[in-house]
Amino acid sequence: MTADELMDLVNRSLFATVGYTDEMGRPCVRRVFCVWHRGLGRHLISTNTGSAHVQSLMKKPDACLYFSDDTAFEGLCLYGKITAHFEKEYRELLWNEGDEKYYPKGVGDEDYCVLEFVAESGRFYRFDGKGDLSASDMAAFDADRDFENGYSAAHPNG
Repeated sequence: MTADELMDLVNRSLFATVGYTDEMGRPCVRRVFCVWHRGLGRHLISTNTGSAHVQSLMKKPDACLYFSDDTAFEGLCLYGKITAHFEKEYRELLWNEGDEKYYPKGVGDEDYCVLEFVAESGRFYRFDGKGDLSASDMAAFDADRDFENGYSAAHPNG
């Protein structure tokens, strides 16, 4: 798959799966809403600060992020690290009308944070083959990109 095809897969995805190790050393996965991307190498996820996965990732940031399209038999697994952001600029970027039902105190709610996944490498597959994605491949593809809501761009009519 080309970098453009991989980006198309990421943008078509409404959700991704985060893999991480919890504080007891157990492997865990969490399905997350993930539509904000800066190319292939950086992805933003809004979530609850108090959730178990955030607490584990703040202590041990190693993670993987998996995007897939089951109908097209395509998948991309990215390996990297997650950082929790509490800065207003991140919170406002991902805030949507209606989010106050999850975060009643609004964009400044202490239980609202944004996770940033930064990929170091990746592995992809499709019906016609599989391959690796290096940090330099992603850096070249991601150069001069800003964060954007890829799902909205890929689905302009909702």
